[in-house]
Amino acid sequence: MATYDLVVIGTGPGGYVCAVRAAQLGMKVAVVEKNATLGGTCLNVGCMPSKALLHASEMFEEAGHSFAKMGVSVSAPKLELPAMMNFKQQGIDGNVKGVEFLMKKNKIDVLKGTGKILGTGKVEISADGKSQVVETKNIVIATGSDIARLKGIEIDEKRIVSSTGALSLDKVPGKLLIVGAGVIGLELGSVWHRLGAEVVVVEFLDRILPGMDGEIAKQFQRILEKQGFAFKLGAKVTAVDTSGKTLKATIEPAAGGTAETLEADVVLVAIGRVPYTDSLGLKEAGVALDPRRRVQIDPHFATSLKGVYAIGDVVAGPMLAHKAEDEGVAVAEIIAGQAGHVNYDVIPGVVYTSPEVSSVGKTEEELKQAGVAYTVGKFPFTANGRSKVNQTTDGFVKILADAKTDRVLGVHIIGIGAGEMIHEACVLMEFGGSAEDLARTCHAHPTRSEAVKEAALAVGKRAIHM
Repeated sequence: MATYDLVVIGTGPGGYVCAVRAAQLGMKVAVVEKNATLGGTCLNVGCMPSKALLHASEMFEEAGHSFAKMGVSVSAPKLELPAMMNFKQQGIDGNVKGVEFLMKKNKIDVLKGTGKILGTGKVEISADGKSQVVETKNIVIATGSDIARLKGIEIDEKRIVSSTGALSLDKVPGKLLIVGAGVIGLELGSVWHRLGAEVVVVEFLDRILPGMDGEIAKQFQRILEKQGFAFKLGAKVTAVDTSGKTLKATIEPAAGGTAETLEADVVLVAIGRVPYTDSLGLKEAGVALDPRRRVQIDPHFATSLKGVYAIGDVVAGPMLAHKAEDEGVAVAEIIAGQAGHVNYDVIPGVVYTSPEVSSVGKTEEELKQAGVAYTVGKFPFTANGRSKVNQTTDGFVKILADAKTDRVLGVHIIGIGAGEMIHEACVLMEFGGSAEDLARTCHAHPTRSEAVKEAALAVGKRAIHM
């Protein structure tokens, strides 16, 4: 029987990063993976392939609509969807091979099969009707999440699809109906809209991007509507008739009322994700779950079963790959007797549409609810020199600072490159920096990042360029 210091179940961003850090700290490590490839949802059917299609579709749209005004004359671009899907697959393969390399480099054993916890220090791995049991001093559950499903609506990944199916459609749908106005729905909607689909988004709440700053979400909705998105907010999809050539979706007001029918070629169900905690033997082993079937952990990621820890999408908190990575590093360090820690107040979130939306820290709504006195500094990209000359002026930067101490509590950006720009705010907040600190930091000119500095100046009502 093989014996390890640590066995990690799942090789998504949380699992494989945890394994690498533990190996760096001198542990004998194994990872358990039930899928054919390493990397979890993120690398195979999530973050990475969606970014490939977002990039490719953005280039397609740029060539078709933006080149001419810059004096670049090209014939109308022609979509070759199989080639675009091949571009996506090349990216997936490269990243998966990268994780395989990291396992070999760090001498981490890869155990293929479905992992089941038999109790403290024992993991059973089953594959192809055979099973083996390995002994280990510590276990980390990093099994990630699965798609959330709508009751009564069966996902076939061809006409009614989840995010997985929406990444591999064999043709551009004439009409795409998206259920859910969260990050996944809006990103995948952007891909297919750029490639020619008519997109309608149905959202149960009265706003898009639940949890994001309200002012940012409103501006973003206006931008998407200008691009051609249609939204039905405060509504729910209660049924999808699949009997005809086109799908017929029944839409009802969330508050109750008269139903309507919408036709679509493809329906994308993007109502969120749920923790993957089934078939792990958790209940039998004595690992406690919360009412939402997430693994319950203490502040050091320990579960109710000695020697078993959990990280990532299976525990509470935002379902983000980078949050899982940080938790993976922290728990490996804790197991090694170090002081692993994650600052949950500084976890950025990004929507990789065009323009991008990024956020870190508190929203205005959260600060109001908590009764925190704050000041706001805003700066629009219409007043940013680089944005003006590139004619990409949609959006703005918004900084929220404590009214008494000037400490930055939240930063929210909508604009081209917002996902990269958010990180100077993350570093500043990690060190407890103030809006004044940011305002006094020299920014290269001309860059879009100057808008961040100007928003910080605006907190003190002294922005220069507006």
